[in-house]
Amino acid sequence: MVARRTVLGLIGASAAAAGCVEQLFFHPDDRVYTRPAELGVDAQAMRFATEGGAMLSAWWLPARGVASGTGVPAHGNVAGIVNALPLVAWLPAAGLDVLTFDYRGFGRSEGRPTLDGVVADTRAAFAAARARSPRPLIGLGQSLGGATMLRAIAAEHAQGARDIRLAVIDAAFDSYRGIARHAAAWTPLALVAPLAATALPPTERDPIVAAASLGVPLLLLHGDADTVIPVEASERLHAAAAPPKVLLRIRGGGHLDALRRADVREHVRTAIDNALAA
Repeated sequence: MVARRTVLGLIGASAAAAGCVEQLFFHPDDRVYTRPAELGVDAQAMRFATEGGAMLSAWWLPARGVASGTGVPAHGNVAGIVNALPLVAWLPAAGLDVLTFDYRGFGRSEGRPTLDGVVADTRAAFAAARARSPRPLIGLGQSLGGATMLRAIAAEHAQGARDIRLAVIDAAFDSYRGIARHAAAWTPLALVAPLAATALPPTERDPIVAAASLGVPLLLLHGDADTVIPVEASERLHAAAAPPKVLLRIRGGGHLDALRRADVREHVRTAIDNALAA
């Protein structure tokens, strides 16, 4: 009887976990982490529609001087653009206009986030950037946003888009189920994680599959001391991608501190300049 109750409990727990496991990837909040003026950038509020008609909130950060391209960042799973702003606020000084947006369910954006939905949101951001400027595009993604950006660019390339010149991917994971197992390890969820993971996108929609068909040059950044997403995930993404590709391991780097470092930003800026000049 005890064993039967244990099995039934695990089945019930796995069913409940499967129902909410995708939402565990998203942690929006209302906290104001920083303001554009504090970082010396001009932010022009804008909105655009995503798949299904939900309206997303965004900022347009104009380049200082004449823009050479438009950067489209996809933020991580916490807070949204107000939290990710320090990672991209340097780009206008590097000659890029920037369209930074909140996924559905984040900030003032409508809707509820899903793993496939934020990919659609990123593609809608590319469309909004094209509508605002004819210049070539640079896709940037951090953490969950890195995985999302890989999928969005691969889908854009498959649909014939040729104006995305570079993907800059910071601390991304390569597999939805793999990162769920990693996050659940050594917690009570470890027992039900394999069953709950069936609620996640299938393996053919994993970021590593997108990396293999990306169609644009790829620059991967990852701290070798990252305890949230291990650097081995970027190593697998790098192995799967076609050239040209570069993996920049950040010695002693934690999760998402790469673009806070001046030397890494200079490396990224050089990669962007080369991609736009090619």
